[in-house]
Amino acid sequence: MSEFQENAQVRVLFVDDEENILKSLSRLFMDEEFEVITASSAKEGLQLLMVMENVGVVVSDQRMPDVTGVQFLEQVRETVPDALRIMLTGYADLSATVDAINRGGACRYITKPWNDGELVQIIRDTVNRYLLVQENRHLTETVNRQNEELKEWNTNLKQRVLEQTTEIRKKHESLQQVNEQLQASFKGTVTAFSRLIELGGKKQHAEKVASLAQNMAQALGLPADEVETIHNAALLHDIGELGISDVILKKDPIEMTEEERKVYMLHSVRGQTAIDSIDGLREAGVFIRHHHEHFDGSGFPDGLAGEAIPLGARIIAMADFLDRTMQQLHGATAIDFGMRSVAAELGKRLDPALYESLRKFAKYVYYVREQGLRTLREAELSPIELTVGQVLSRDMYSGTGLLLLNRGVRLDAIRIDAIRRYYRLDPPPHGVFVEM
Repeated sequence: MSEFQENAQVRVLFVDDEENILKSLSRLFMDEEFEVITASSAKEGLQLLMVMENVGVVVSDQRMPDVTGVQFLEQVRETVPDALRIMLTGYADLSATVDAINRGGACRYITKPWNDGELVQIIRDTVNRYLLVQENRHLTETVNRQNEELKEWNTNLKQRVLEQTTEIRKKHESLQQVNEQLQASFKGTVTAFSRLIELGGKKQHAEKVASLAQNMAQALGLPADEVETIHNAALLHDIGELGISDVILKKDPIEMTEEERKVYMLHSVRGQTAIDSIDGLREAGVFIRHHHEHFDGSGFPDGLAGEAIPLGARIIAMADFLDRTMQQLHGATAIDFGMRSVAAELGKRLDPALYESLRKFAKYVYYVREQGLRTLREAELSPIELTVGQVLSRDMYSGTGLLLLNRGVRLDAIRIDAIRRYYRLDPPPHGVFVEM
């Protein structure tokens, strides 16, 4: 038996104008689980239905003095539509039976005199039918209510998911912005170090070596993070020279004394040591240590040869050799001579497999970038006159000779703010030169 059936107290109402019949029916059903109530008239029966709950079955005699059973069941149908209705008649009256079914909504009829056993079974079945209908309604209402709750929960869940997704996206964008700022700050720090290294007189050496090395690494199809490491190492490859006397640095190695050469040969190891404590530069430090190794094993500091030399170090070594050669040359044909000098060292100091990747970009760095802008018209502007989109026509140095920006750089709001800040901190004796 269901929870609904256990909690329900079903009543069966018998209506008949003969008292002895009502008493007989009460005795017949006294041991049943349902409660039997009786009324001796249609009026009394309707009054009981108005005050009593859970009357599930109404059994009415057809012939009563005030109204017919059909009329009574019709009123019952309007008063308690859920109650199942049965006609009790002593006449073989087909029209009354049809009316009881059509007008009164009777589920069946019983003729007098009845068989007690059959009557009891009919009433039991009808009560169970009523209980099943009520249980089904109860379950349907429960399911509908739970569906509404589930729908509301899903709606709220969807909203919460959307809110959380939005919050996660905002946090991701914020972290990404912070990461980009950190990367920009990191790159700015590396660039600043490289410019400090060049205060000794090798202006743009690190920048050109880095540009060559980066393009070579990209041409070789290396991953972006490795290209970035090689670029950083190239910018800082001479950081170990800081602290070495200018007297030594201005000499060609073959002109140095034995003691001077020993001091100079330590600079690549010192360079690695100087940046080893910075996680983001530790791998770059390896390339810095070995950029003076020779392909034939005659270099320093460890005498490595061939592919035992890290690829990044071999790339930087070739770019460094070309730029040191180019610093002593002038004219449009200088790059051809510089490349021939590189070719003469292939298999000795330099890796032959890297020559083609260098050749592709050498003219761009030393001819297009240096010669191509000289015919452009330019204007000298104060920092306050600069606007976004303008292109520098000359390298920009601080008042104390620190390279700030290279010519050809397109200005954006961040660079303009930086220029104005530099002009307050370390102003040069002239304005900013831009293309017209």
